[in-house]
Amino acid sequence: MKLLWVIFTAVIAIPFSANAANAPSQQKVIREVVIKAEPAKVWAVVKDFGGIHKWHPAVESTKTETKADQDGVQLPHRLLTLKGGGTILEKQTINSDEEMKLEYKIVEGVLPVSGYRAVMTVKAGPTAGESTVTWTGRFYNKANDVHPKPGEDNETAVKAVEGMYDAGLPNLKKVIEAQ
Repeated sequence: MKLLWVIFTAVIAIPFSANAANAPSQQKVIREVVIKAEPAKVWAVVKDFGGIHKWHPAVESTKTETKADQDGVQLPHRLLTLKGGGTILEKQTINSDEEMKLEYKIVEGVLPVSGYRAVMTVKAGPTAGESTVTWTGRFYNKANDVHPKPGEDNETAVKAVEGMYDAGLPNLKKVIEAQ
């Protein structure tokens, strides 16, 4: 009887494992920076959803508005106009003063990703008077496919997000420490 149960379980699991093999893998990028400023000061800059152009060197301008998302929920949205051309539309899903946590998702844009969700957090740094900012992104390749064409693959998606974070966080540090 146990052998029949094992065989039955294995046969039932085959379609599920086959489907998982055809699904693209989620990618993840995490970057951190330590800033010589109190967490409250750093959080005031990070939480300003419409102010990313003030510290991210790739963002020319930001336009914000509250509008309904695809589920009809009213959420803050920002349209980033990038230096050199292109735009990215994002919606804010969490902005918590208590947790010092900002979460947002890309609705559409030129970044070669799909299903992008990012979280920025501010915590006390390693020594007094410092803060640690962590920027984490989870996403799929632009094609959202296991076998994407070049330019829509995992490597391209990861490099784009790493470039965005690696340009943004050092400049966030520079801007805040200069205040």
